[in-house]
Amino acid sequence: MSYTALYRKFRPTEFEEVKGQDHIVTTLKNQIKTDRIGHAYLFTGTRGTGKTTIAKIMAKAVNCENPKEGSPCNECSICSNINEGTSINVRELDAASNNGVDSIRQIIEEVEYPPTEGRYKVYIIDEVHMLSTGAFNALLKTLEEPPSYVIFILATTEVAKIPITILSRCQRYDFKRITIDTIAKRLRELCDKEGITAEDKAINYIAKVADGSMRDALSLLDQCIAFYLGEDLTFDNVLTCLGAVDTEIFSRLLRYVIDRNVAGTIEIVDEVVQSGKEIGQFVTDFTWYLRNIILIRSSSDMADVIDVSSENLRLLQEEAKLVTDENVMRYIRILSELSNQIKFASSKRVLVEIAMIKLCKPAIEPDVAGVMERLEHLEDEVENGIKINPVSISNPSSTGMVENDRTKEQINVKKALPEDIRKVADNWKNIIDNIQDKSIKMILAQTKLNITEEGGHLAILYDENRASQQETFAIKRIMDEDSNVKGVIEDTIEKVANLKVVIVVKQTDNSNSGHILDPRKDFKSNVSEKLDFTMTED
Repeated sequence: MSYTALYRKFRPTEFEEVKGQDHIVTTLKNQIKTDRIGHAYLFTGTRGTGKTTIAKIMAKAVNCENPKEGSPCNECSICSNINEGTSINVRELDAASNNGVDSIRQIIEEVEYPPTEGRYKVYIIDEVHMLSTGAFNALLKTLEEPPSYVIFILATTEVAKIPITILSRCQRYDFKRITIDTIAKRLRELCDKEGITAEDKAINYIAKVADGSMRDALSLLDQCIAFYLGEDLTFDNVLTCLGAVDTEIFSRLLRYVIDRNVAGTIEIVDEVVQSGKEIGQFVTDFTWYLRNIILIRSSSDMADVIDVSSENLRLLQEEAKLVTDENVMRYIRILSELSNQIKFASSKRVLVEIAMIKLCKPAIEPDVAGVMERLEHLEDEVENGIKINPVSISNPSSTGMVENDRTKEQINVKKALPEDIRKVADNWKNIIDNIQDKSIKMILAQTKLNITEEGGHLAILYDENRASQQETFAIKRIMDEDSNVKGVIEDTIEKVANLKVVIVVKQTDNSNSGHILDPRKDFKSNVSEKLDFTMTED
C-alpha cells in the first residue's frame, strides 16, 4: 500500500478532533443538534486552518444516521461513503480549476433532484474566490433560495475577492491561525502514535515555522522524519532539514548591527548562503528574534511567551539592554519590507545585503526614524565622553571624520565670540533636544547656522545656487509664517539659553566672517556621525 502523508492520514473525521477552532465547532454542533442548519456557509481564513476539513465533517454530521452530540458517528454507511469520497450527495468542487459558468450551471441542474440517501445534498466549493464574475452571477439566485435539502459551503483564503452579493447570502465563519502551543501538542500526539522520538524544542520550532497552519506543520514534520529516517528528531536536525539558522548567528548579527559593523553583517549573510540555508527563512527568523527582544523590553514577564531555552533567554535579556524600542521597530520594519521583496526577487542575496547596510547606517534612510536614531547615537557618544565645544578651534581629522566635497569647505570664525553668542553655541544641543516637533529637528538638520552680532539676530545661511532639495524645503518651512517653525526655534532658544533672538534667513557669502555653526555635519555625516562643529581661525 502506498504511503499516505501525515496531514491526510490524521485529518480529523469528527468535530472533537479539530484543533484551534473551538468557536466555529461549537456553533456548528449547536446548529446541528437543534436542527437550525443554514443553507449557505462561508469559511474564510489562512491556509491549513481546517476549512475544508470542517466542511466535510459537517457534510457527514447533517446526513449521519446516528449522530453523537452534533458530531458524525463515522460508522454508518453514509459516513463511510463520504469518508471514502464515493457519496453522490456530497460534491466537492475546486473553483481554481472549475471557475467557469458551466460548472455552476451543472450544480444548478443537480440541485433540482433530492438526495438519494440522507437528508441533504452538500456542495463544498473550495477556493471560491477563483470563480469568474459570470459564475458568481449564475450562483446568486440558487445560493439565496436553494431547495430545503441543499447546503452550500464556500471556502476561501481571500475573502476580499468575494462579491458582496455572495457574502450577504452566507453565514460567515472566520478561521483563526492556530496557536503554536496547539500545533505543538498535536504534533506530539502524532509522533507518539507513529513511534517517532522527537525533542520538544524541535516540535516547538516546527510549530513556529508553520505560521498558524496545521497542515503546514504536519508537512514539515513529515519532511523532517523522512530526512532523518530511523533517527531521533533533534532541534539541530530540524534546523538543518528546514534550512534554518541557529540563534547564535542572530545574536552575532544583532551585535554587528548595533556596532554599525557593515562588514560583519555581510560576512554573516555570506556564511548563511554558503551553508545552504534558505535566505528567506533566515530573514523571517531574524525578524522573530527581534520580536522576542522587543517583548522582553516591554515587560519582564515575557518568559512564557518567548519559546526559547533559559540560556538563550538570558542572552536576549542582555541584548535587549543594548537597543531602544525605536531602533528595534525600525529593524523589524526594514526586514518586513525585505520579506515581501525577496518572495519574487531573482537576486535575493543582493536585497538582503542592502537591508543589512540600511540596518547599520540609518543615515541613508530619509525617514524620521532614521534621523532620530542618529540623534540617539550622537547623544550616546556625548555621554561617553566626546566633548562638544563649538567655540574651540579643531582639526577635522582629529574627530575621525573623512572629508568629502561638502565638509572640505572651511568655515571662518573670529577668535573671540561675544558672551551671548557663546551661550547659544554652548547650549545648541540642548536647544535641539528641547524641540518636541520631530519635523523641525529634521529641518535644523538641513540648515547651516550663522550666529551674527547684528542686534541679536540668528541667521540661517542659504546658498540658492548650491542648495539641495532638502535644504530648499527646510528654508521654505522656516520662511513660511503659517508654519510657525521660526517661532518654535526662537522660543526654544529663549527657554534654554535665556536669550532673545530673531531668526533671519540670509544668502551665504564666501567672504562672510560671521560665527558659523553647521548642524548638517552632525546629522549628515555618513562616516563617523560624530557631533562636531568644525571651525578654523581667520
